[in-house]
Amino acid sequence: MAINPSMVGEVFAALPYEVSREKIREFAAALRDDNPAYHDPDAARALGHPDVIAPPSFLMIISLEAERKLVYDPSFGIGDPRRLVHREQRFAHRRPAHAGDRLTVAIQVTDVEYLGDNEVLHFEDRITDADGELVSVATSTFVSFPEERA
Repeated sequence: MAINPSMVGEVFAALPYEVSREKIREFAAALRDDNPAYHDPDAARALGHPDVIAPPSFLMIISLEAERKLVYDPSFGIGDPRRLVHREQRFAHRRPAHAGDRLTVAIQVTDVEYLGDNEVLHFEDRITDADGELVSVATSTFVSFPEERA
């Protein structure tokens, strides 16, 4: 099954994600990062933030989950999700995410290219806060290989 080419250029919105202190603490603990700004609201405020901030890679949770929901949609054309391999992820942050943020992702399929029998999918995710202000732009690449290799 091939990726539906009409998806290229389309923008899809994901449900809002509520950033909490506990999620930030769990993520920082998984990274073994004891930066006080990730754990202590007073330390984060001393740096000029309204609450604890998330490590830069925290937004991977939001971005990857939004992309996952999109590519698992049957109309996307992936079929068996075991056909996908995450190849690359980059972020261009405008500001750190912090506890209390309500973030939304607008996902755009920017390109599908072909590498042998594989399809290479490119996404751009614009992550905004409740006021519509840009927090970060995530770009990611996935490789989808043929069904007979799944």
